[in-house]
Amino acid sequence: MTSTDDRDDRAGLFGPDSVTWRVHGDPSMALGGFRALLLQAVHPLVMAGFDDNSVFRDDPWGRLQRTGDWVSTVTYGTRAEAEAAGARLRRVHGRLPEGVEPESGLPYRIDDPDLLEWVHNAEVDSFLDAYRRAGGRLEPGDGDRYVDEQRRAAALVGIDPEAIPRSEQELEEYFERVRPQLRVTAVARRNALWGFAPPMPLWVQLVTPARPAWAALVGAAGTLLPPWARRLYGLPGLPTTDLAAAVTARALRQALLVVPDRWGRNPAHAQALERVGAA
Repeated sequence: MTSTDDRDDRAGLFGPDSVTWRVHGDPSMALGGFRALLLQAVHPLVMAGFDDNSVFRDDPWGRLQRTGDWVSTVTYGTRAEAEAAGARLRRVHGRLPEGVEPESGLPYRIDDPDLLEWVHNAEVDSFLDAYRRAGGRLEPGDGDRYVDEQRRAAALVGIDPEAIPRSEQELEEYFERVRPQLRVTAVARRNALWGFAPPMPLWVQLVTPARPAWAALVGAAGTLLPPWARRLYGLPGLPTTDLAAAVTARALRQALLVVPDRWGRNPAHAQALERVGAA
């Protein structure tokens, strides 16, 4: 007979009835992930820390894979797996040196709670926004539930969950407060432009549609940014852009819904459902 503690561990931080499992198992996460990266980059100190300490340009696919593994483990892993992943990340952050943002001369620490909160909130806003605008199912109050659930993930990286928005309204108020700190630095612009055309094997570029498909995906994610963030990048911030972004997001999601699950959806979701069902 399975104990209550064992069932709770198998269900992980959120469990199958959570909005988090629904959102993070959806094909729209591809759009949400790139939107999050573009949004996170408009914070100069976060962008400087990323640029100084990441191997993204040398190993972009490995970096993206590790980010995806982190989200999968926190979302669908057991509670013990999620907590272990959080402990590893905190150790890594704690070992990284302090740095200086080159344009402002301001110092930063990777484990600064304010910077961690920005990264967290940009992800939460991006995953939820991409899911909603791509046509994902949300009942009244589900958006607030999702934001509140994500405070559990924030605790894993060392953020006080009481300091994190617990509703969509609080999330919107947070972005209003931090907007005076935000701008697109030369480093952010360089990395954003690089993201449209990362290195690919020559044969992939010549015999597959990977290059244009990748650029289209990143471009679509850019149109999903909030109007104020698009304007920071020098992109249109008009309401018509929002409409076009929603149409594109829905089309991409529908296309991914008809491909085999191993390509269009997170396999960790199915594995977690099987694990919880077995419990």
